Amino acid sequence: MIMDNNKDYYKILGIDRNADQEEISKAYKKLCMKWHPDRWVNATEEEKKNAEEKFKEVNEANSILSDKQKRQHY
Repeated sequence: MIMDNNKDYYKILGIDRNADQEEISKAYKKLCMKWHPDRWVNATEEEKKNAEEKFKEVNEANSILSDKQKRQHY
């Protein structure tokens, strides 16, 4: 996965920069539930696309912040 240093992964997950692994995990799970594409089946196409993009961002942020080496590099 390519890190985008222009994105604020902490802001995406809504956590503090000093967040521990448990806080990262909780925030990730909460946002996955909110933005999962299956929850948006009755939405407009624009809403579905927005939810899909948010879901991808949340997954990318979690991928970076939950890995100690990637987080340190970030």
